[in-house]
Amino acid sequence: MSPAASPAALLRALPLAALLLLGPARAVRQTRRPNVVLILTDDQDVCLGGMTPLKKTNTLIAQMGITFVNAYVPSALCCPSRASILTGKYPHNHHVVNNTLEGNCSSKLWQKIQEPYTFPALLKAMCGYQTFFAGKYLNEYGAEDAGGVGHVPPGWSFWYALEKNSKYYNYTLSVNGKARRHGENYSVDYLTDVLANMSLDFLEYKSNFEPFFMMIATPAPHSPWTPAPQYTKSFQNVSAPRNSNFNIHGKNKHWLIRQAKTPMSNSSIQFLDDAYRKRWQTLLSVDDLIEKLVKKLEVNGELDNTYIFYTSDNGFHTGQFSLPIDKRQLYEFDIKVPLLVRGPGIKPNQTNKMLVANIDLGPTILDIAGYDLNKTQMDGMSLLPLLRGDKNVTWRSDFLVEYQGEGYNGSDPTCPGLGPGVTHCFPDCVCEDSYNNTYACVRTLSAAWDLQYCEFDDREVFVEVYNLTADPHQINNIAKTIDQEILEKMNYRLMMLQSCSGATCRTPGVFDPGYRFDPRLMFSNHGLRARRFSAQLL
Repeated sequence: MSPAASPAALLRALPLAALLLLGPARAVRQTRRPNVVLILTDDQDVCLGGMTPLKKTNTLIAQMGITFVNAYVPSALCCPSRASILTGKYPHNHHVVNNTLEGNCSSKLWQKIQEPYTFPALLKAMCGYQTFFAGKYLNEYGAEDAGGVGHVPPGWSFWYALEKNSKYYNYTLSVNGKARRHGENYSVDYLTDVLANMSLDFLEYKSNFEPFFMMIATPAPHSPWTPAPQYTKSFQNVSAPRNSNFNIHGKNKHWLIRQAKTPMSNSSIQFLDDAYRKRWQTLLSVDDLIEKLVKKLEVNGELDNTYIFYTSDNGFHTGQFSLPIDKRQLYEFDIKVPLLVRGPGIKPNQTNKMLVANIDLGPTILDIAGYDLNKTQMDGMSLLPLLRGDKNVTWRSDFLVEYQGEGYNGSDPTCPGLGPGVTHCFPDCVCEDSYNNTYACVRTLSAAWDLQYCEFDDREVFVEVYNLTADPHQINNIAKTIDQEILEKMNYRLMMLQSCSGATCRTPGVFDPGYRFDPRLMFSNHGLRARRFSAQLL
């Protein structure tokens, strides 16, 4: 098959036994269980205007359904976050801690221990769903040491996965386990459009007798931020937001934030402004994808029986606390993401303020499919009661954020003067990560408190605390001034969440009526607890 073979041709080239299951998609049986579509973007923020370019998406999903304005990820990095989506688990339970094979990203261990129990695997094996994946899976997917592109994870009927990290041209796809190379011809190779076309072909040729689940994971707006040619002139006057934490010194913060140079150089500001603009440009193709997808579902008569979820794997920053561009940090701009949902029984134009996380997506989709969530080991909660607008729903008031820093054993070649342990450094030696950028946080949102409490696993056992009601941009670390009793309770709650699994991850938070705090259970050696965190993640 030639490299330019169309997605329709790929479906037609399936084995005869598979083709016998396929039929016209238009004679829809509305009595069957709902279909589900999950669109996952890459590095799309919500705090810094990341949804602004997506006018069609706003009209077709947000205005037709519900927007969760407090949606978060438990780890602000691609691979750990995507693993949380697939497993419904916190990183300390799925053990994917960064974007490397050594950090369990698409490793043999991940494939053996976690992949058989992801929610798509359960959907296909236990719920009778036909399943379709297209786009970026995990950052190290396709690595030779982990089976190459011949590895197709359990649970997928149709598999069109990108080898390794996001690109827009010159990439390799695993097409049901067979490598297919793409070049740089826009009309046949631009990845966001290729994913759109594959998705439309699936909807055209899929089985008419089973419900379906689709996961479409776009490269946008991840670097290298290559827009489609028709969008290269868009947003020419747009620049990164100059909010109150832009280009300021991160005083009273972890050393990695304090080391950033303030004010940033003119070249750094120009670079991040260009990146911000290009990110928006790449999202215009995602907007087109959404429009095509919704129209196809409508033509097929399937839209009214289909839930559509739209979210991102993590947020992003552009100049906040003088960090040029990246994610990985504990602050709102990196851990908060868009989450829009439309579907059966969801009233239009809703906004929901409940604290939700991407570990909830798997349980929600399984709940929609009718699967008994008590049979899973997932840490998250089903959003279905919130989607339906059920009254008197008991919900969480906090969740866990955890990250294991990446760092080289040797010095970063860009900045040898900084010594070993740092990585992702810019030419002016501002580094975005380090091995001891390892932290855990309790993010709390209750009737009385909008609070974040974080501890670092470093020599300082550094603590950061923010009252987001008074300080939404997290400028002032109040760890040394907040009431000591609250600190002790948050420390204890953090310990509990770091060792939680399944239902124990959903116990009452510090400010819930059912919360119980016993100071005698506190570790006397604070550093012992911090070291325990790092050992758990590894």
